[in-house]
Amino acid sequence: MVTATPVPRFLAKLAAQLWTDNPQVQNDFINALQNPSPLAAAILWCRERPEPHPFPVLAPYAWQPDWVDCLPPDTHPGRHPYHAQGYYYCLDISSVFAGAVLGAIAIPEPVVVDVCAAPGGKALLAWRYLQPQVLLVNEPIGKRLGMLVSNLRRCRVAGVVVRQDSQHLAQHLGQTADVVVVDAPCSGQSLLAKGAKNPGCFHPRTIATNAKRQRRILANAVQLVKPGGYLAYMTCTYSPQENEENCRWLSANFPHLQAVAVPLLTPMQSHLAAFPCYRLWPQTGAGAGAFTCLWRKDTEGTGAELPWDWLEQVAVTRLA
Repeated sequence: MVTATPVPRFLAKLAAQLWTDNPQVQNDFINALQNPSPLAAAILWCRERPEPHPFPVLAPYAWQPDWVDCLPPDTHPGRHPYHAQGYYYCLDISSVFAGAVLGAIAIPEPVVVDVCAAPGGKALLAWRYLQPQVLLVNEPIGKRLGMLVSNLRRCRVAGVVVRQDSQHLAQHLGQTADVVVVDAPCSGQSLLAKGAKNPGCFHPRTIATNAKRQRRILANAVQLVKPGGYLAYMTCTYSPQENEENCRWLSANFPHLQAVAVPLLTPMQSHLAAFPCYRLWPQTGAGAGAFTCLWRKDTEGTGAELPWDWLEQVAVTRLA
């Protein structure tokens, strides 16, 4: 006799919050986290693909750029010599989904700031999508800097790496960035869909703590955006408090921002919001899950130049 795995109370409450009138989808969501299936791998090509292709490739999603390949779950691209040689970067296909909003930005050679950058996947997506004139990559947590610098260096990405609190960025880089990326630290609930452990990730206190931290980062990140520039907000968690509700807070407190529709992601529109924002759910089998929303600042005002004297003082390293 097979005994069903008990559903943790806070997970059940979240599922009911996400789909109030659809018990079947609630069950599918819970099952995807309690009994995770193997997920496809993804690689972002940093150099031209060699021939023949080193891996079998799955059919692409509509929102997947042509320089990303989705690979069968039993593929191990991190073990291939091409990985060590910097041909590609390995990432979750959910990260590719979240980064797809960057494809809606049409600013030639922008100044891009990634506020919470380690281990580097969103910075690489911005680098490929936007071909920035300047890529400023920030990671405030010291123990995460090593992996970030290593990944960018291996993939031959030019940029400036700094370690600053978002408040310091706001003080020194006001209105200097065409594009600001906030892949916010979150409760990390999607780790369960990958088969990992994350005790307490559904607890209301954990969610509230992360939502408060995210709002602080967002409030600082908004200050970096030039008039007419963009702010991309992303998480890898499911709770509305860390996603749609944070976006409502952003809109209420910064009325000069407007959520931007991304046509490629229209089928993934969040049912929890009337404004454009997008969800990838783990029960679809497409990935562990993600949330993403793109904002544009109104054009009133004047942008500023990057303070290179300050950046040279605080740079951890400058990658050429």
